[in-house]
Amino acid sequence: MKLKLLFLFAFALTLIGCQFSETMVMNADGSGEMSVEVNLNEMMAFGGGAMLDSASVKVDTIIHMKQFLEEKRDSISKLSAAQQQKLKKMENFNVRVKMDSETSEMIYAISTNFKNVAEANDILNGLEQAGGMMPGDKTQAMKTTKEEGSQELIGVNYTFKNGVFKRDAYIKDKKMHKQQVDSLKQAEAFMGGSNYTIKYTFANKIKTTSNPEANFSADKKTVTVQTPFIEYFKNPDLLDLQVELEKQ
Repeated sequence: MKLKLLFLFAFALTLIGCQFSETMVMNADGSGEMSVEVNLNEMMAFGGGAMLDSASVKVDTIIHMKQFLEEKRDSISKLSAAQQQKLKKMENFNVRVKMDSETSEMIYAISTNFKNVAEANDILNGLEQAGGMMPGDKTQAMKTTKEEGSQELIGVNYTFKNGVFKRDAYIKDKKMHKQQVDSLKQAEAFMGGSNYTIKYTFANKIKTTSNPEANFSADKKTVTVQTPFIEYFKNPDLLDLQVELEKQ
């Protein structure tokens, strides 16, 4: 029970003022780049830095997962087949970790280039593993896959066909998701400043979108939607999106 309470406190603390940004730039042929960034600056300023070692921490590094997995192949070979497969899905991702305890800065992000946007479907799984790499010990990513309860709760499927882009979020484990939502009710009041923002840029102008709250750039090629993170966590469908592009 104490471990569960400690986990809840730590999880809630990381969501205080935490900003999630999911960004995509798609080319005319459907290829492009996807990234998800977690900005924890407000949490650090609030006092989250105390969770780190008391010594000054300053890190700014990019981890190329394909190279990292190759370097750690001997250790990875000792994991279960399922755990190895989970890490295998990360090989086309890059992870950036930036932290400065003196300036209360903490950012981690995961990105990938894709030929087909469906290749980015595992980016949230990668984001979870990336979080285990902060700070310093890159082998923590492998430890994270071993931990009970570390499985993903929310997944996203991306598709692009015939000029129509779709983002479809779903709950992977409804029982565990409900338990997590119920556990966070007591800490919900502290999470009001945390948001999840999606920002997608296309080669062609946007004709229509399925979300009436969407905002558009002046050239009609970029769409942005934002929702409180806690609401998105409770109901991932809030950021489901369909975008129809104008034909050239």
